[in-house]
Amino acid sequence: MMVTFVDSNKAEYGVEPICRQIQIAPSSYYEHKVRERDPDRLPDRIKRDMRLELDIQRVWKDNFRVYGARKVWRQLLREGIGVARCTIERLMKKLGIQGVRRGKKCWTTISDDLLDRPTDKVNRQFVAARPNQLWVADITFVSTWIGFVYVAFITDVFARYIVGWRVSRSLRTDLVLDALEQALWARRETAGLIHHSDRGSQYLSIRYTERLAQANIDASVGSIGDSYDNALAETINGLYKTEVIRHRGPGVVSKQWNLPHWNGWIGSTIEDCWMQSDMSHRQNLKRRIIANRKSQLMQLDSRKLVSGNTGAIHWPSSCCFPCRSHKYNDNGIKNYYRF
Repeated sequence: MMVTFVDSNKAEYGVEPICRQIQIAPSSYYEHKVRERDPDRLPDRIKRDMRLELDIQRVWKDNFRVYGARKVWRQLLREGIGVARCTIERLMKKLGIQGVRRGKKCWTTISDDLLDRPTDKVNRQFVAARPNQLWVADITFVSTWIGFVYVAFITDVFARYIVGWRVSRSLRTDLVLDALEQALWARRETAGLIHHSDRGSQYLSIRYTERLAQANIDASVGSIGDSYDNALAETINGLYKTEVIRHRGPGVVSKQWNLPHWNGWIGSTIEDCWMQSDMSHRQNLKRRIIANRKSQLMQLDSRKLVSGNTGAIHWPSSCCFPCRSHKYNDNGIKNYYRF
């Protein structure tokens, strides 16, 4: 700022008189002007700060402008750039950039004291010595242009990795059950695994608890009146809302968002992972229905119960299922399917 003041007034008053009045050495002014013309004469600290500023801006922009000083610092350390956290804070303040901050929380859980539930096997100790030792699960809601949608997460405590997630317009058990199926598909080894959640009715439902028992997973539920009983899962929910929904606006379609990339990892989108999953509850149900239809058709064909008369079942043998294209027989009369 002083150099700018001298530059704007030196034509009228000269450099030395101005420096005498603002109490700086004229040599400091001339040295600064020489450094502007020759960047190689800059001090090593300034050169290093200039390089770090480029790295900080790159990391901050690559992560959707939501990272604060701590996350930028840790990302630079992962890239092999040794720097102090206070240096990141100083340079981010100089650049005028900062991470997003969380807003007001909304609590929606209403506990039923008369309901039988598993014990708390975690006791706020959200640590794991290996993958698939402890999973935490929770549901959050998101406001979009089309209304509220609900998002279910299942996180592996060892790597803080989201292994299962699902988006739905309703709070039925299918929401958390589908997220569990995706997690089981992604992590096949579940021996000795503990699944920890809050006391939501979805996690304590019969279908969900039976699926946990079928996969040999021990269920764990937090205690009453404990705000930290599921703190790690609440942290994931808060980060998701802060860094994705509030930062990018309510127009974000949650189920098309690449959640692993948002949380610091590279992975498939929700729909891609779900289409590849062979453990989907709904997909298995559809497969069973189609298989039953196919078996019925094969039995009808083997017993020669399908005649060629007008009005009988009639479609090419290549079709495994009656479809709209074979709604009418060769005589133009509507077919009637007998099952």
